[in-house]
Amino acid sequence: MSRSGSLTPTTPPDHAPVSRSGLAFAVSAYVLWGFLPIYFIALAPSGPVEIVAWRVLFSLVFCALLITVTRAWRALGVLFRDRRILLTMGLAGLLIFINWQTYVFAATTNQVVEAALGYFINPIVTVFLGVLVQRERLNVTQWVAVGISILAVVVLAVGYGQLPWIALVLAFSFGFYGLIKKRVGPKVDAVSGLTLETVWLAPLAIVQLVFVALTTGLTIGTVSPWHTALLIGLGAVTAVPLLLFAAASRRLPLIYMGFIQYFAPFIQFLVGVVVLQEPMPPERWVGFALVWVALIVLTVDLVRGARSSRRTADEVLEEPI
Repeated sequence: MSRSGSLTPTTPPDHAPVSRSGLAFAVSAYVLWGFLPIYFIALAPSGPVEIVAWRVLFSLVFCALLITVTRAWRALGVLFRDRRILLTMGLAGLLIFINWQTYVFAATTNQVVEAALGYFINPIVTVFLGVLVQRERLNVTQWVAVGISILAVVVLAVGYGQLPWIALVLAFSFGFYGLIKKRVGPKVDAVSGLTLETVWLAPLAIVQLVFVALTTGLTIGTVSPWHTALLIGLGAVTAVPLLLFAAASRRLPLIYMGFIQYFAPFIQFLVGVVVLQEPMPPERWVGFALVWVALIVLTVDLVRGARSSRRTADEVLEEPI
């Protein structure tokens, strides 16, 4: 407080320097997610069913090790006794399982570009789900972005003769996953959340491995030591970006996280087009162009909203008390 009775004209939090460590954590998380298709491709000849099963089980093991090192078993036990959180995380686990299975299938069948499309349209799907599920109201700019993205899906569907189902499943499964996770909010941290989700999914993963063993045969331990190490590393590959993301979200404003989230699908897109040389016919370029236009519209609205909130905050700070 100043002597005159008004707030001291110091720099408000919105104008504070951006956390360099927060930026580093965020960029690292999304870059790792961006290159994830290459990791899954390197797991050949393992199929998507086996890969996801090992991803679930080794993620659970990795989380258990982290919880042991950080001595957080008591806090996790509290979550296990909360029936509402436990059931909510079970539903979140089912959604992330659908997301993982679809994504790994796309990566191992040279459909990385369509997977990237799913994560490009995910922010728009999240906005759309906010209207349908949360009964939120969109402004005109946000409706324009949603409309353009729907047009993009129509263009891609007409061009291919079918819906881009991989992109839609990824976008909607992750969108609903985000809504479910929002219900538990800060009560469940990144490691505890992944632990609860993988505990629910572990029986399903075991069933998957039994199915693979009885049909095509398990590949773990039969290809090479390097291949086995990569399969075991699925736990760390899954958990580390989540931890980096959690660390970044505590240090950065939401608007910065909103911008940086496009790193992952952009890298995935480059991997698909440049590294894997997936086909990009004209209709796919048009569809992607429309999605990028929609994202630009949504981003402009986000920036405008953030500036408006900042001006409002500044006006409140200047008012005498």
